[in-house]
Amino acid sequence: MISKYKVLAGASLAFAFTVSALSAQAEDKQIVAIYKSGTQQYFIDQGNGFTKAAEALGYKAKVINVELDSNLAVTAVSDAIASGAKGIAMTAPDQKLGPAVAKAAAAAKIPLVATDDRLMDGDGKPIPFVGFDGTDMGSRVGTTAGDLLKASGWLKSNDYGVLTVGVPTLSVCVDRTKAEEAKIIEAGAAKENIVTVNYDGTTNSSLEASGPVITAHPQVKKWVVFSCNDEGVSGATSALKNAGYTPDDVIAVGLGAYEACRPWAAKQPSMFKAALYISGVDVGDAAAKALIAKIDKGTELPAATIANTTIVTPETYANVMKCN
Repeated sequence: MISKYKVLAGASLAFAFTVSALSAQAEDKQIVAIYKSGTQQYFIDQGNGFTKAAEALGYKAKVINVELDSNLAVTAVSDAIASGAKGIAMTAPDQKLGPAVAKAAAAAKIPLVATDDRLMDGDGKPIPFVGFDGTDMGSRVGTTAGDLLKASGWLKSNDYGVLTVGVPTLSVCVDRTKAEEAKIIEAGAAKENIVTVNYDGTTNSSLEASGPVITAHPQVKKWVVFSCNDEGVSGATSALKNAGYTPDDVIAVGLGAYEACRPWAAKQPSMFKAALYISGVDVGDAAAKALIAKIDKGTELPAATIANTTIVTPETYANVMKCN
């Protein structure tokens, strides 16, 4: 999610230099996708969707993984422009990159879309977006968690806690977790039972951050867990397992479903009781098609292209998604 690195002070100069070098031989009909966490299954799927859609329309696609490094992201955009990319889709490791990326794309006269995490240009205007509605996603996760909490009977014993794992510096994550918390409270959970864990969007970060928080609340016998993504839930549930909790002690609702489905597919008892399935393939497909329509036909990029989501459970996931 959010980068742990600061953008190089000379990033804008680097962009300007790159744009001035566009006389280099261009790659014919290529579009580029840049992802902040390209080794996560969601982004692997998105890259595949992007590539397949591009190839179907006669374009080459290049997918670049920059992990959570803003400096690598700056370099990736510069390299894409220098190589003659006709359009760029980007899930940035830091939303602060928006103005520089938008300026570079405008100078190179190529279309740019922000995928997953919204970006603003230097004037504070939204860059065309392809992804999901964070508030709606969080509301669906929180509603599901609330329904499961009410059905569990834990509200009566009041020995439960709600572990919300979020990235406070990333707007889309804040939208998700705020909506999740609002819905769990609406279901009857007490505000004082909600415990916050901050992480960087990765499984290991969630695991490391959740452990001490769980240890600090020994009075909690049962936990409800939700997060900004499946990785956040997966890390937290691993920490709960390390602390001696069992699947019967935890109601975890994922956001992504690509991690949640793995124990389901293996027929293993799991703390994941449900998840919101989001298709990276759909986002990559939509991003590629929007860029190519702009390149080939001059079709204006939609301000926002919102993909569909579906709640899945161990009983229903196979009807909706493939589990990698």
